Amino acid sequence: FSSFVICKISALLKVPKVILISSDKAVRPSNIMGASKRVSELLFQAFNDKYPDICFSMVRFGNVLNSSGSVIPLFKKQIKELSPITITHPEVIRYFMTIKEASQLVIQSSALAKGGEVFLLDMGKPVKILTLAEQMISLSGLTIKNDENLNGDIEIMFTGLRPGEKLYEELLINDNSKITSHPLIFKAEEHFINYDKILVLINKLEKSLINLDLEKSLSFLKEIVPEWQRSV
Repeated sequence: FSSFVICKISALLKVPKVILISSDKAVRPSNIMGASKRVSELLFQAFNDKYPDICFSMVRFGNVLNSSGSVIPLFKKQIKELSPITITHPEVIRYFMTIKEASQLVIQSSALAKGGEVFLLDMGKPVKILTLAEQMISLSGLTIKNDENLNGDIEIMFTGLRPGEKLYEELLINDNSKITSHPLIFKAEEHFINYDKILVLINKLEKSLINLDLEKSLSFLKEIVPEWQRSV
C-alpha cells in the first residue's frame, strides 16, 4: 500500500521517473513478504501502462552486505559474544553485493529506464551461508567448535528452515532476460495486471485488511499473485 500511495502521488505530481527497489523474494514467492513485493511490482507496471508520460520501473536484486537485516551484523554480534552462530540450513545459499555496488547499479538502472522494465542486477555467484559463517569465524582469529574440534571457540547451530523460507532465491520469473548497454544489468519483460483490474483487487484487499478478515486478505493476495506458494 505504500507503493500504491507513491504511485498515485507520482502520477498526480507528474514525477518524471519512479524506481521501485524490489527483491529476489518477489520471484515465485514462498512467503507474504515476497508476495507483497510482487504486488508492488505489479502496481508499478500497471501505473506505467496507465500513465505513459511517467516512467515507472523496478530494480530487483538479492542481499546487500551489512545492510539492515543482513546476516553479517548478526554473525558479527554472535562471534563477538562467542555465542553459537545460528543458520537455518547447511545448504542455504544467497546472492550478495555491497552497499556501494547496489547503489551504483540502482542509479545506472534508473538512467536506462524507459518504463515498465524489471531490471535484474548481476549478483555474481551465490554464496553458501555456512561458508560465509566459517570464513567470518576464521577471519576473527577463532576456530569452529565441532566433533573434530571440541575445544573450538564457536559452535555453528542449524535451526531449521523457517516457514516460507527457500534454500535459494531466484532473480527471474522466466528466462527471457535481455541484455542492456550495462554489462551487469539485464531486464525482464513480464506479465502484469492492467490498471483497472489491479485497482479493484487492491481495494478488495484493503477492505478485508481493515475488517481484520485474515482468510479473505490471504485469498485476495493469492488472486493478485497466483504464483505465490501459499503456506498459511
